[in-house]
Amino acid sequence: MKYRTLGRTGIRVSSFALGTMVLGAEKLGNPDHDDSARIIHKALDSGINLVDTADAYSTGDSEIVVGKALKGRRDDVVLATKFGLPMSDDPTQRGASRRWIMTAVENSLRRLQTDHIDIYQMHRLDPDTDFDETLSALTDLVRSGKVRAIGASTVPAAQIVEAQWAAERRGLEPFRTEQPPYSILSRGIEADVLPVAERYGMGVLTWSPLAKGMLTGRLRRGQTTDLRRAPMFPSFNDSARLDAVEKIAALADESGLSMPHLALAFASSHPGVTSTLIGPRTLDQLDDLLAAADLTLSDDVLDRIDEIVPPGTEVGAPDQSAYIPPSLQQPNLRRRDNSDVAAA
Repeated sequence: MKYRTLGRTGIRVSSFALGTMVLGAEKLGNPDHDDSARIIHKALDSGINLVDTADAYSTGDSEIVVGKALKGRRDDVVLATKFGLPMSDDPTQRGASRRWIMTAVENSLRRLQTDHIDIYQMHRLDPDTDFDETLSALTDLVRSGKVRAIGASTVPAAQIVEAQWAAERRGLEPFRTEQPPYSILSRGIEADVLPVAERYGMGVLTWSPLAKGMLTGRLRRGQTTDLRRAPMFPSFNDSARLDAVEKIAALADESGLSMPHLALAFASSHPGVTSTLIGPRTLDQLDDLLAAADLTLSDDVLDRIDEIVPPGTEVGAPDQSAYIPPSLQQPNLRRRDNSDVAAA
C-alpha cells in the first residue's frame, strides 16, 4: 500500500481508503455488523489507514458499525465522517447551519465511540447557509479538539474558491479536503476541481472509481446483469456510457487487467488525487479491490483511456449523486417573474 500526505494537513493516508456506505446497510449492502467489522479489520490489516463514513449512511448504522470495529485500533486510523444530508423528515435535522453541525457532531462522536474525528466533512453544499456560518462552527470544533481537520464533498470549483476566501477573510479554518466522484467515465473534475484543490493545498479523496458499478465488468451491452445497484441509477442504461464501457473492457483485456483493476489504477494515477475510496460489500470483493493497490498504468494505457474518454469530460448522463445547484433544480430561479409587468 502506498501512502500520501493529505494536502497540507501533514496527515499520511493510504492511497486506497475504505468507504463504508454499504456496511450496516439493510438495502443493497451488508447488514451483518459482525461481517462488516471483519471487512474493516481486513482492510486495516492490509495497510488501509483511512476509513470514511457519514451520519446519513443507513441513518447512522454505518457509523455504529465503524465505531464497534475500531475499538482498540482507533489511534491507528484516520477517521473521516460527514454531516449535512437529511437524517429524518424533520427539516431541522440536515444542512450546514451551526445549530445542526453542533448537534450532528455529538451524534457522530457517540455512534463512532470516539472523542474526536480526524476529518469532518460537509456532505453537500447547503444553499441556505453562508460559508461564514458553516466555517465558523467547524472552526470552533477544531479549536475544541473534537475535530482535527475539515473538508467537503462534491463541491464545484467556484464554491471551493468561495469557501477558501471566506475562511481567509474571517480568519477561520479552511476546508482541507474535497471528496468528489471520479472515474474513467466521470472525468469532469480534471478540468477545474482538481487544479483548484491543488492550488489551495487540499487533499482529495475520490469516490465511485467504478462508476457506480459500470466498471465492474458485470454490466455490458446486450447482457443481463446481477448488479444490485443498477435500478438506482438510470444512467446505467445510457447508450454512450455502455459504448465507452465496451471500449474500456477491450483495453483491460489487452492490458492483461480486470476492468475493476484498470479503473482503480486510473483513479489513483492523477497527481491531484490523494486517496481513492473503495466500498466492498464482502471480504471477497475487498480482496479483489486490494489487488489493484500497487498497480501503475503505463503512459500508453493512459493515452488509450484519453482516447476513449477525453480528459475533463463526462460520458453520457450526469452522475445522479453529483451536486446539482438549485438554479438547475428549481425553474423559478432561472425564469424572470413577469407577474408585475403590464401586458404589451
